Amino acid sequence: MHFRWPLAVAILALPALAQAQTMNAEQFHQSATALQKKGAMAVFSMGKVKALMAEGKAAGEKAREARFAAIAAGRKPRYCPPDGPQAMSSAEFMNRLSQIPQNERSKIDMTEAMNRILERKFPCKPS
Repeated sequence: MHFRWPLAVAILALPALAQAQTMNAEQFHQSATALQKKGAMAVFSMGKVKALMAEGKAAGEKAREARFAAIAAGRKPRYCPPDGPQAMSSAEFMNRLSQIPQNERSKIDMTEAMNRILERKFPCKPS
């Protein structure tokens, strides 16, 4: 049995209360990678899984709020998803997070990492 925790499922579609972020993107990456390596045994680390899910959700909500604020101010947003709910599997999310160089991940919070991930997944058309 392969344990998959839905880290980023519907991050963009579900409003969440934005929490203060507690780790930088590298710390998040290391923690999530360690849990993935546990496989099915990660079920015994549900406190850590829930903390990472909350961190990812808060980052997604902050990125979403910044996108709407940019649009409301007449500025180009950093990313432009298609209409309707969007989802990203935990595997896709981790792959995209891994594409941010480690030295950069250690200097950015999860909101910035989320913005970078979403910019690549949903680029805005040139105006």
